[in-house]
Amino acid sequence: MIPSSFSYQKVNSVEEAIKALSADSKLLAGGHSLIPTMKLRLNTPGKLVDIGAIASLRGIKESGSEIIIGAGTTHQEIASSKIVLSKLPMFAQGAASIGDVQVRNKGTIGGSLAHADPAADWAAIVLAADATIAVQGSKGSRKIKATDFFKGMFTTALNEGEIITAVHVPVSAGSKSVYLKFPQPASRFAIVGCAVMKTTDDNINIAFTGVSQCAFRDKAAEKVLAGKKLDASSIEAAAKVTVEGITILSDHYASEKYRKHLAKVYLKRALIAVA
Repeated sequence: MIPSSFSYQKVNSVEEAIKALSADSKLLAGGHSLIPTMKLRLNTPGKLVDIGAIASLRGIKESGSEIIIGAGTTHQEIASSKIVLSKLPMFAQGAASIGDVQVRNKGTIGGSLAHADPAADWAAIVLAADATIAVQGSKGSRKIKATDFFKGMFTTALNEGEIITAVHVPVSAGSKSVYLKFPQPASRFAIVGCAVMKTTDDNINIAFTGVSQCAFRDKAAEKVLAGKKLDASSIEAAAKVTVEGITILSDHYASEKYRKHLAKVYLKRALIAVA
């Protein structure tokens, strides 16, 4: 449980961090995704670039019709934010359900998204919220839709040397959202996690984590619910087709059959919560 040797550099700005990055370096934010893999030598970077002190990456603010969450904002800061609690309840629910107290106080939303663990909570939440992920690199800044961000297990649309700077979440008065999960009891990662966002025009976004190689929007269930009111009949119809066409994980935590069952159960619960 001892990592291989590496050099360390602490930076104070995004620009400094970008300059410090090289082919064999990794960013260190909260460290709760990277450090465990380094201890197991599944990840052996030659250099760590510590971005934990970059003030511009921290904070939550409301700007027009969106809420902007800095990539370096901790899970606990999101869980306790008055803005998030009032306007993005599933973000607060998701943040409060991550790991334990130590993890929530050190881990960051940007670090979790960049790591893209297939069982991490934030991926499903930003997908259901139709969020946009702002990134910056040596070639400038750009924004990536959450629906285009997750490419596979531990794989994202980030280019080499790019840093997540913020998550932009659209909000509208009257929308409802919820995040529910069946957690692995020790790690609190999602064996199955379901995020649902219902807008004022009855548009419903559904996303899952823990089910497949990466988080995904459940297009089959969304299609069934399109233009319909949420009631017992429509919820049952959505649950019937949920995770249709998805390659479902099977491991020592849960079989493919059990995960599929959990997906149906948690989708029903989430839809009832926002009905």
